[in-house]
Amino acid sequence: MATLIVLAVIALVVLVTIAQGIRIVPQARAGIVERLGRYHRTLEAGLGIVVPYVDRVKPLIDLRETVVSFQPQPVITEDNLVISIDTVIYFQVTDPKAATYEIADYIGAIEQLTVTTLRNVIGGMTLEDTLTSRDKVSGALRIVLDEATGRWGIRVNRVELKAVDPPASIQEAMEKQMRAERDRRAAILTAEGVKQSQILTAEGEKQSAILRAEGQRESQILEAEGEAKAIETVFGAIHRGDADPKLLAYQYLQTLPEIADGEASKLWIIPSQFTDALDRLGSAFEGPDAKKPGDGPPIPPQT
Repeated sequence: MATLIVLAVIALVVLVTIAQGIRIVPQARAGIVERLGRYHRTLEAGLGIVVPYVDRVKPLIDLRETVVSFQPQPVITEDNLVISIDTVIYFQVTDPKAATYEIADYIGAIEQLTVTTLRNVIGGMTLEDTLTSRDKVSGALRIVLDEATGRWGIRVNRVELKAVDPPASIQEAMEKQMRAERDRRAAILTAEGVKQSQILTAEGEKQSAILRAEGQRESQILEAEGEAKAIETVFGAIHRGDADPKLLAYQYLQTLPEIADGEASKLWIIPSQFTDALDRLGSAFEGPDAKKPGDGPPIPPQT
């Protein structure tokens, strides 16, 4: 019975020993193996065999890219303004041995290095440059961090400024400046709109006046051409009809009432040619045997 117990204990110890000698490392992880307290080798992803009770495997190191966000840090700019900057670091462990033995706490070291580098970079820039040149600040930080962390087995891929917060008084002044700038731009746009409206109105009035003048000119030209055509037509009809003095005298008599019809006509004079017209008209009605105008005494002009 005692023998069975001893054999069971020995089997259990063997199984535990074999279990301790087998290590399974997940993908994108790495394990540091120390033999008797000294670095022995690095376990890659997959199945690894170690010597039980002699080799010790330290906690696995994540080889994936890691994102760390640091607390906002107060930084003084070149124009003596205190601003708060919140940074985000993207880094990756490339050498597990160096990350384990070259630095005790690489995350804390990266944070402190970021703070000091950020103060050096921002200290040579004004507030306006800091707010408008985030890419420049991020690039300068990444270069310094990548150079310093290279010997730690760490590669810094990106550095981003998540937030840049000026003091409350500066923010209020900037908001007032932005509102004043927007009001100025609005006033300029309004003035330009009024100017364009007035220009278009003046051009419209000019075109309207030109069109009215052209219309009046065309109307006068057409009226003059119509009168000319009428006169030409009447003159041609008279010549084609070969009107004699008798007809002309008759038309002259028909026109006289129209001359005397005006309200302002208080006195009107009959010209001497009127008597000749009457003689010709009378001769026309009396016939060929009537007495000629030259046979009797002259008729004095009438008024």
